[in-house]
Amino acid sequence: MSGAIIFIQQDLKITETQQEILVGILSIVSLLGSLAGGKTSDTIGRKWTMALACIVFQSGTAIMALAPSYKILMIGRLLAGIGIGFGIMIAPVYIAEISPSIARGSLTSFPEIFINLGILLGYISNYVFSGLPVHSNWRIMLGVGIAPSVFLGFALFIIPESPRWLVMQNRIEEARTVLLKTYDDTKEVDQRLAEIQITARIANAEKYKEKAVWLEILNPSPAIKRMLITGCGIQCFQQISGIDATVYYSPTIFKDAGIEGNTELLAATVAVGFTKTMFILVAIFLIDKLGRKPLLYISTIGMTISLFCLSFTLTFLGDQRFGIGLAILFVCSNVAFFSVGIGPICWVVSSEIFTLRLRAQASGLGAVGSRVSSGVICMSFLTLSRAITVGGTFFVFSVISALSVVFVHTCVPETKGKSLEQIEMLFQKGSELQVGGEIEMGDAECLVQRQ
Repeated sequence: MSGAIIFIQQDLKITETQQEILVGILSIVSLLGSLAGGKTSDTIGRKWTMALACIVFQSGTAIMALAPSYKILMIGRLLAGIGIGFGIMIAPVYIAEISPSIARGSLTSFPEIFINLGILLGYISNYVFSGLPVHSNWRIMLGVGIAPSVFLGFALFIIPESPRWLVMQNRIEEARTVLLKTYDDTKEVDQRLAEIQITARIANAEKYKEKAVWLEILNPSPAIKRMLITGCGIQCFQQISGIDATVYYSPTIFKDAGIEGNTELLAATVAVGFTKTMFILVAIFLIDKLGRKPLLYISTIGMTISLFCLSFTLTFLGDQRFGIGLAILFVCSNVAFFSVGIGPICWVVSSEIFTLRLRAQASGLGAVGSRVSSGVICMSFLTLSRAITVGGTFFVFSVISALSVVFVHTCVPETKGKSLEQIEMLFQKGSELQVGGEIEMGDAECLVQRQ
């Protein structure tokens, strides 16, 4: 959308306010998909919730590509947002539940990899199709987004259902079959299956007590409260540090730095997309070696410095050749630090920390916080930039990013190498959140007694 919006503005003659709404509304409306995704995935399964996300997203994208007016374009954008809301909520949950502990961090980062790859391909398609007539180029830019979801739709006929969801449905043998595909050792499969059954029995026992999941979230125990603070907090900090403003409005940022001409602006955005995609691969290799927390420190501190330097450059060195180069450098360094840490790890942590009974709904709630934060940032960026300049806006983002460093230190535990059931015990032992103590496999049995 970042490049297409330039030509949509020319073709449909939309105002600056309409532009902000068009860009930001996708994030806001996606919360509907995220909220509905939790209950939907508990009812029809993780796998077929992803199928529903594909169908809704494809419908919205097709409507946008064919839209004759701003109103129809908004309808398509709303549908696409709901589909994205389903997708961003369920994908990390599914991957976390089906992955072995030793590789869960890397595998749960894959949604962020493909988000970044999609952003890069979007930037490239913007540049490639920018030379076409204004009436058709932005439609092609938006329409090509259907292709990846079509591929995912076919893949859903091959991939298995989540073993943890199968256990919740008392389909034990099916769950064991799925676990045998992800673990080589039969003994370990039986051990993992036993752990899952323990937590599933707790969840089912609570269902008989008719204690609603949302009631438990709204009136949480100390352990659940710590999980919610960590999961929702890291989701919000991921967005309020301004990453989506950087992605969606990168042409505006570079224009403020002094770049002129649509082709040059879109070429600069390709560099941003390439950097963002390459550094997500670094996170994949390091997340299960260094751990979540060290990468979060590197990411948040690096983003803070990059955002401050970008603010300084845009304020004092704009319209200079040297300043243009620095602006591109600091935008790229900001997205690089984002991709190496808080970008993928946000989804990893939020999909790991919640109990089996609450995982889908609580992850959906965290995704809502992320989408609302993103929407507020995107729908206010142009207005705020007009009020305090683009450089001033990025100074605000740098202050928020500095606060995220403090949040990581105080609220995010290290979850590397632990099973989902062990991580649950980690939050039961709340004093260990900062130091991340080791938890024995047998400690999962204590969950029964705690209930």
